[in-house]
Amino acid sequence: MQPERTNGTSGEALAIPMAWLCAEYIADEVLRTGDLVDAGTLEYRAGRRTLALTVYLCDGADEVAGVQAVARIEEWLNLTSYDHPWAAWVDEQLAAREERAREAGGPAGPDLVLARESWRWLRQTELLATDLGDEGPRRATDAPPRTVDEDTRSWTPAWQLGLPLSHLAIHLF
Repeated sequence: MQPERTNGTSGEALAIPMAWLCAEYIADEVLRTGDLVDAGTLEYRAGRRTLALTVYLCDGADEVAGVQAVARIEEWLNLTSYDHPWAAWVDEQLAAREERAREAGGPAGPDLVLARESWRWLRQTELLATDLGDEGPRRATDAPPRTVDEDTRSWTPAWQLGLPLSHLAIHLF
């Protein structure tokens, strides 16, 4: 990873990915406040990375700050909702940021590199979780509520577990 800027003492200093670190910090605080899963688990890691990607990729996420973050909670809820095509949205946002970096004539910044790595981890890592089936979202007019056999488990990409965990944690925040 090449530095974007230096601290003035040397041309070899690494750039600090502040936008990504702020997004991870916010995600960590939201998940810890929700207290839904233990912080050392893979489920927690999936939720933190999913929420950090959501925070980072929202418009203006390069300037994440506490006050701005509070104003974005509704947007995060919408993006992590069950019927939102979150994975496609992440792909689009990452591609747009990479295109902007190419147009600017420079390499992807350290924030974008970390975001891309988190997305790769979320797609490639699978967790054993309760199988919720492939049914779409329930509507008020649906027939009787579907039942979920909590003993039936399947391997699920980490983001598919992290997304509802993130959504619920935002509600509890």
